[in-house]
Amino acid sequence: MSQNNDLQMPRPVRDSQSEMNEIVLPNDANPLSALLGGRLMHWIDMAGAMAAHRHSRNYVVTAAIDHLDFWVPVHVGDLVILRSSVNRVFHSSIEVGVKVWVENYIADSCEHVSSAYLTFVAVDGKGHHVSVAPVVPETEEQRRRYDDAGRRREIRRAELERRKNRRS
Repeated sequence: MSQNNDLQMPRPVRDSQSEMNEIVLPNDANPLSALLGGRLMHWIDMAGAMAAHRHSRNYVVTAAIDHLDFWVPVHVGDLVILRSSVNRVFHSSIEVGVKVWVENYIADSCEHVSSAYLTFVAVDGKGHHVSVAPVVPETEEQRRRYDDAGRRREIRRAELERRKNRRS
């Protein structure tokens, strides 16, 4: 089988699962020693890209990020854990979920900081869109995320159409 055909073979969600860890340093924080929101958004984008890249086995570019909330503060010295995996594939676009945790290893605590859904597009070396193999959800949670991704895509498309019509 050719390598190109291998790239189109369906792959399970578990093949895309990624984990990224960062220790919050003073350069990552504001004057109150709290993690900058923009730094966390950068880490979320990187963690999401890792999962999309693992699944597509191609370059990926960020196309969109859905709503993002910050639920608990993160401080200098804390460990930030970002877990990501592919939720669903739509031809060349890939929805990835990223969940962020903060661990204070001194206090032995772990809290949910944020969650986000990002859309990436797989591209070749010249930036042209390339098709991506389907993802295969294996657990009930993965099937729920797969189905939810389809609904989110419809909402994103409707919102894009609404904004286009407002510009006209």
